[in-house]
Amino acid sequence: MEKATFAAGCFWGVQVKFARLDGVISTQVGFTGGHKENPTYEEVCSDETGHAEAVEVTFDPEKISYEQLLDVFWSIGKGVDVGSQYRSAIFYHSEEQKKLAEKSKPPLAVTKIVPASTFWRAEEYHQEYYKKTGRCGC
Repeated sequence: MEKATFAAGCFWGVQVKFARLDGVISTQVGFTGGHKENPTYEEVCSDETGHAEAVEVTFDPEKISYEQLLDVFWSIGKGVDVGSQYRSAIFYHSEEQKKLAEKSKPPLAVTKIVPASTFWRAEEYHQEYYKKTGRCGC
């Protein structure tokens, strides 16, 4: 199994896109890319932690490739969410992921491609929000 981490706006909708894919074992929403340890949702929304809302995807590379996950990521777009926690980023877990992400990046995309850091799982009420509420977006 491998991990991939993506930020593309509100994590509720992003999780839906990846969770439905064959070859994806699990997804979880959380925060990464900032400086505060174990942040809460409210702290991340304050725009003072440096974290982005993100989705960590665990996938079977024999059933779905990282390139296929990148294709899904680029199809999502960032949406209309405002604030640094909603920024677009790919957090790579290996040099191979970095190379593939850079190769796939459209010329005008402002998405950052940065090393993965600690992924802080969001509160339980955010996990699989779409299943709990029937809503896929913020």
